[in-house]
Amino acid sequence: MNPAEGNPGINHLAQAIQGRIRQNQDANSALLLDFGEIQPDYSLLTNTYPIPIPKTDYMVCRQLTLGPTHDILAKTQDIGLPHSGSHIHKTISLTCTHHGGSQAGTVGEATGAAPDPPIPSQRTAGGDSSDGMHQHHVLIPEKMRKLKPGDRVLVAWVQNDAIVVDLVLPATVL
Repeated sequence: MNPAEGNPGINHLAQAIQGRIRQNQDANSALLLDFGEIQPDYSLLTNTYPIPIPKTDYMVCRQLTLGPTHDILAKTQDIGLPHSGSHIHKTISLTCTHHGGSQAGTVGEATGAAPDPPIPSQRTAGGDSSDGMHQHHVLIPEKMRKLKPGDRVLVAWVQNDAIVVDLVLPATVL
């Protein structure tokens, strides 16, 4: 046997070990999905990792940070009135002849400029201005709110990092 060729048994063993190492490396770098629950201290407890992960040690997708339910997500804004949050719906006076009678009235709602309230009112347009200036607030719905304790979540594991992707809701909410 030529010493430069080595031992065939040892070469076969080395190739088998190298193959197993590659399999483990590929498995460790794969994207894995998991379920978890947000704990009262906002730590994350996943199904596959039995120790709560502190909120400083996991990540969340930005959609889960929008704010609590009913906070303002967006406001209307008219071109030419930057940062005012207001826009105009003009009122139009008209007279309609219907079934032999005549009816006069307006189409649209004349409203006044609404300030930026810290808590949105039940009715998002306010006032009685003839120019129709007002605002609309788009509020965060329950299904788009930020995370809170007790939420079931979908977790993606990217190598050693846990990333909360979204809330997981029961199919009964459909």
